Amino acid sequence: MNAALIAFIALFCFFLSYIFYSKFLAKRIYRLDADIQTPAHEFQDGIDFVPTNKYVLFGHHFSSIAGAAPIVGPAIAVIWGWLPAVLWVVIGTIFIGAVHDFGCLVISAKNKGHSIGDLTGYVIGKRARALFLTIIFFLTWVVIAVFAYIISALFSQFPTTVLPVNIQIIIALIIGIIIYRTKFGILVPSIIALFVLYAFIYLGTFAPIHLPSFVGDQIESWVVLLLIYAFIASVLPVWLLLQPRDFINSHQLFVGLGVMYLGLFIVHPKMVAPALNLQVEGGLPWFPFLFITIACGAISGFHGLVGSGTTSKQLNTISDSRMIGYGSMLGEGSLGLMSILASTAGFATVAAWKSHYSSWGSAESMDAKIGAFVNGGAYFLKEGLMLPDGFGTTLIAVIVISFAATTLDTSTRIQRYITAELGEIYNIKILANRYVASAIAAFTPLILIFGGEGLSWKRLWPIFGASNQMLAGLSLLVLSVYLFQKGRKAYFTLIPMIFLVVTTSIAMVISLNDFMRSRNWVLTILSIFILSFSLWIILESIVAIRKMRMKVTQSDELV
Repeated sequence: MNAALIAFIALFCFFLSYIFYSKFLAKRIYRLDADIQTPAHEFQDGIDFVPTNKYVLFGHHFSSIAGAAPIVGPAIAVIWGWLPAVLWVVIGTIFIGAVHDFGCLVISAKNKGHSIGDLTGYVIGKRARALFLTIIFFLTWVVIAVFAYIISALFSQFPTTVLPVNIQIIIALIIGIIIYRTKFGILVPSIIALFVLYAFIYLGTFAPIHLPSFVGDQIESWVVLLLIYAFIASVLPVWLLLQPRDFINSHQLFVGLGVMYLGLFIVHPKMVAPALNLQVEGGLPWFPFLFITIACGAISGFHGLVGSGTTSKQLNTISDSRMIGYGSMLGEGSLGLMSILASTAGFATVAAWKSHYSSWGSAESMDAKIGAFVNGGAYFLKEGLMLPDGFGTTLIAVIVISFAATTLDTSTRIQRYITAELGEIYNIKILANRYVASAIAAFTPLILIFGGEGLSWKRLWPIFGASNQMLAGLSLLVLSVYLFQKGRKAYFTLIPMIFLVVTTSIAMVISLNDFMRSRNWVLTILSIFILSFSLWIILESIVAIRKMRMKVTQSDELV
């Protein structure tokens, strides 16, 4: 089948969903009231609460959620065939992922910028709040470890990216100072910065940088440096590094995705991979692991943390949440779709694809996951736009690393917030200090990365995918109870919630059995914690709903 036709149909579905479905949600379900004062204005402090132009905030939010996960997950999932992967990315993004992201942003913005975990206490109960925040802490803990590893491995695999990616940090700091100290507009400086970045991408192809190993091998050394950087980034004012860097990255992603899709439409290659390949020898069953594997390409609990953890604190008006919440997830779905197309139509022949995806082990390796996307995307650029092969490869690899880095930045900052909230619950006042909380956020993931069996990508990804999906399901549960309290229809969040919780629970039980057999006690304990706490939160929600119904019944009797 022609890959360009698949891309056109999927992107048109995304367009229609934004025009019609997001408008319906905004008006009838989430009820955006233009008179609501957002937390950015109510608690403006110049550090975390900063009223921000919606286009700048869209760039920050989009860059924060569009990490490497929507590239990595779909690049693995195509081993089961391109058809189920495309269907889940399109359907999941429109009816689950974007609904989730939009809702988490709105409920937080309407309630003083509290995170979705913190809001659980108001919507369901205090015990549920503590449980939810603990699950979020575990997930963010894993996210920081996963993305630190991804970036380190990519720096090692593509040394030509080291120069442009690190120069981007310096450029972002300069732009942050220019914009917020001189009140100069952000658009022109960020576009100039983008061209400067492209110049360094070109220079990087001639100047690969290999980090001297000072802690174990090169990857381990990069991990340590990246976590030090994450600590520094998490305590800096949001306007100084995160916002300008993410805005530059949003331009970079739009341009990168744009030229890849343009190259795809010019080349219009065939899908060399099979449409269905559900029986993979030595691999996991497609159900329920297709949904867990694709993860952020269709739905991500981490997005709710970003929306309610950082984005809601920068929202200028409540009406901006539709474009930022729902629209950004459509952009993420487009990235996941490109990952599928690059990992299938980006191969010259069926034999080349089968060689790359010869077994579950080869598809799951780092080289296969990232390599399929980078090389496939570079193929579209080379054949469609005649860009040099080395430049195209470095360009796409820089995009992947840049977005993994923004996720690392944002997740560390979110973990700081969560640590402070847990400190409030358990009356540990020192955790309210942002330097202490940031140190805990940035450096405790070293336990996951280096502890036990040592540095291992395959130890981290399974628990990341499952806990991420479970968190999304629980966030949808909180949204459902909230809508029920407000007397609105909760079906639009409740049905996706049931699907996510059931499929993820099945996947976690299967994975738990494997973890126990292989004596992987870190993942075993984490899985048991997440499953147990999730069940507890669901039971707390049922009790809360029953109490609400009893109050309504008693009120009716009194009348």
